[in-house]
Amino acid sequence: MDFFEQLGPASLGSRLRRMSEQLTVQSAEVYALYHLPLEPRWFPVFYTVAEQPGQSIGELAQHVGHTHAAVSQVVKELVKQGLVTAERGAADLRRSVIRPTEKGAALWPALQAQAADVRQATDALLAETRHNLWLAIGEAEHALSRRDLPSRVKAVRDRRVGHEIELLAYASEYQADFKRLNLQWIERYFRVEPADLRALDHPEEYILARGGYIALAAYQGTIVGACALLRMDAHTYELAKMAVAPDAQGLGIGLRLGQAVVAKARALGATRLYLESNTRLGPALNLYYKLGFQKTVAGTPSPYERCNIQMELFLT
Repeated sequence: MDFFEQLGPASLGSRLRRMSEQLTVQSAEVYALYHLPLEPRWFPVFYTVAEQPGQSIGELAQHVGHTHAAVSQVVKELVKQGLVTAERGAADLRRSVIRPTEKGAALWPALQAQAADVRQATDALLAETRHNLWLAIGEAEHALSRRDLPSRVKAVRDRRVGHEIELLAYASEYQADFKRLNLQWIERYFRVEPADLRALDHPEEYILARGGYIALAAYQGTIVGACALLRMDAHTYELAKMAVAPDAQGLGIGLRLGQAVVAKARALGATRLYLESNTRLGPALNLYYKLGFQKTVAGTPSPYERCNIQMELFLT
């Protein structure tokens, strides 16, 4: 079975590369028809220089839609072939101005004729197809500019993984997992403090018995996430001990846990949620902002030395 038929649209990038390689080989034959000593990949840059001389490499890159580095490399090759010159601009010595040489300018009439013929031949090629590839590419590029492929793939992956994530209420059999998950991130960035060990070694006594709650996340049979609610008073709970295993991060588990404990806090009658964190924990802070938390300076001093930011979320 053909690889592309087997994978279908999942191999879109590879199939486009194959088609690009095919067109590049055939384009070289077209240049030979017109006796033009050019390589296909030089075409956008050289055509622009011949049509609009005096542009910088940055301007050329913007015009043809290639990277500055790629255009710079093509210019170097064109200079080596004696087709263009790269001279420092009079107004800005840091800015190279690209112009065709006499040899390069002599190619311009034949290049224009070739471009016109190729345009006509390509229009005829596209007319042979049910779907106009040129227009379809424009549509696809527009769609990718609005939402790139990695984010699209991640959304599909997250939906699939979401069905495999199970949220659980804490039970004593999960105490070792609760402790393991939290020690992983604390030891990585900070030091474990006595208050940490009290809550992690005895969560029933220091969290649950005082009116709190602990949510856990299981993925593929393993506990990979945890988050706790600590009761501060009748209407305020602290979101604490949020942790996701390193090899399970990026799967949306933290967001699922956060949403679950916010919903639980509402069910418990809370009107305010509070948390303490550290600005080194960028992804965690982004998650808290996504859940609706905002920075506050109204909290009491934290018992944790690692805390340098306090946040709150009003549930009313």
